[in-house]
Amino acid sequence: MLFSLTVNVPGALAQEASPSATAKPEKKITEIKIGYLRAYAPQLALSVIDVPPRDEGVAGANVAIADNNTTGSFLGQKFSLDMTEVKPDADVVPAFQEMIAKGDRYVVADLSARQLLSIADLARDNGVLIFNAGATDDSLREEECRANIFHTIPTRSMLADGLAQYLIWKQWRRWVLIYGSHERDQLFAEALRRSATRFGGEIVGEKEFKDTGTARRTDSGVVQIQRQMPVFTQDLPEHDVLLVADESEVFGTYVPFRTWIARPVAGTAGLTPSAWHPASEQWGGTQIQNRFAKANGRRMISKDMAAWTAVRILGEAATRTQGADPQKMTDFIRSDDFSIAAFKGQKLTFRKWNQQLRQPIFLGDNRSVVSTSPQEGFLHQVSELDTLGVDEPETKCVLE
Repeated sequence: MLFSLTVNVPGALAQEASPSATAKPEKKITEIKIGYLRAYAPQLALSVIDVPPRDEGVAGANVAIADNNTTGSFLGQKFSLDMTEVKPDADVVPAFQEMIAKGDRYVVADLSARQLLSIADLARDNGVLIFNAGATDDSLREEECRANIFHTIPTRSMLADGLAQYLIWKQWRRWVLIYGSHERDQLFAEALRRSATRFGGEIVGEKEFKDTGTARRTDSGVVQIQRQMPVFTQDLPEHDVLLVADESEVFGTYVPFRTWIARPVAGTAGLTPSAWHPASEQWGGTQIQNRFAKANGRRMISKDMAAWTAVRILGEAATRTQGADPQKMTDFIRSDDFSIAAFKGQKLTFRKWNQQLRQPIFLGDNRSVVSTSPQEGFLHQVSELDTLGVDEPETKCVLE
């Protein structure tokens, strides 16, 4: 027995050593970290079903990270998301500096226009590429455009143009406009006026609805609104459609079915333009909707899609450049070879004059998609998607 052990031990060691001697070297993994910087605070809405979910936008980015890693696993790439939150009115510079210090070179931003501009030049000086997935301000793509910022969320002018095209297609050309008293309400109202001029609509009357700060969601508030809204709309001139510009959620939800005369309502209430619709199932939309719902327990909304698209763009750039070099990825995104599929019926590309993502605009109510713009018959010499928003001859952007 002792003889047998003495003889067999070296053989056993040889058998254990054999696999390691022939093992392949471990595959090198390239880590690609994407920062997510958002301004968040709980928000009220006129209807409780319109209160934004806590993970709005972030949920879309996380689904895209999983999608990127599916492809990346074959290429030795691993993506991760590094999220930072600030208050909506906070100075965002310190938080952004911390992200830079941690090595974030790609940042998806869901910030106000003011906050985004406050970090734009700091990002440029540190070689950080920003994807705006939250601010619809046209000024960020025009007078205040930056070469290191791409925009995946549509502008107010794109949303307004998408709605206006449908109303013109329906031959509903006479509009009245009710707008709120806050800045963003008035910016959307201005976008609707521009669209009317652009496509042949006529705004025959306007009224401002001032925010008096009353408790609209109380029982007495709802009763008052039901009585006040018909009176408020009683003196409007004859019209086909009543447009609402109320991004601040002060009165818009209460307009449909409460007007003096029976007319369709559109804008921020009624028929609403958006970057994505929770009920969209066209162009493979069922696939992304199901994956998103399984991961997050709710339906996908516009900001989720804007964030998903931003992260997928980075995944596509890393795949096509076979690495994580920021300059190579940026050059690819700006090149003629770039496009991204986002379940919207056609490949999407960036406008070279202001780095806004071309994309269709969904028109829907709170249950279904009614239509998608650009509408049939609205033509363009380059892309029909460029009939939505600021076209190249109109732009004030000078990218540097």
